[in-house]
Amino acid sequence: MTQQAAPEGLARDVAPILGANLRRLRVRRGLSLDQFARESQVSRAMLSQIELGRSSPTINVVWKICTALRVPFSALISVKGSSSSVEVLRADDSKILANRDGGFTSRALFPFGSPRQVEFYELRLGAGAQEEARPHAAGTTEYLAVSEGTLELEVAGERVALGAGDAVVFEADVPHAYRNGGERIARLFLVMTYAEPVG
Repeated sequence: MTQQAAPEGLARDVAPILGANLRRLRVRRGLSLDQFARESQVSRAMLSQIELGRSSPTINVVWKICTALRVPFSALISVKGSSSSVEVLRADDSKILANRDGGFTSRALFPFGSPRQVEFYELRLGAGAQEEARPHAAGTTEYLAVSEGTLELEVAGERVALGAGDAVVFEADVPHAYRNGGERIARLFLVMTYAEPVG
């Protein structure tokens, strides 16, 4: 597969959706921007820019927001799906988020808009890149398979080396990190399960 286009441009496509969802979820909880800035540890100015669709936050900022709202990652980038029993997720329409340097990208491989306890993602980690993930909600489990390249996974201080074809399962309600010490992109598939329905 060819390398994806610059993540900044892809993130811009998600910004209006993310902003509208953040505002809806924040207001639903009765939180002012100042209150939510304290809870999320994201500046009020940044939150305001995100809600207006003028800022494309990094994955780390999105995780801080999700943790403070107690919602899954997908809740901030979801759009109501169609009523058809078959929903095709076209590659060209994918919502892709990246970390600050673009070395880590995440693409949702499931439709949004209805309660669910399972989410499916394609992850890409550039050569030499790493991503530190904050703990997810209690009871969250990750099922991770390496499709291409190599990966070092760290979960609560324990490290595991994985190669193409390897898979791992771990409780993701603790700090964890993905690192690619190889010389090419690592392509991963991730299934996340939650203790309670989300969405």
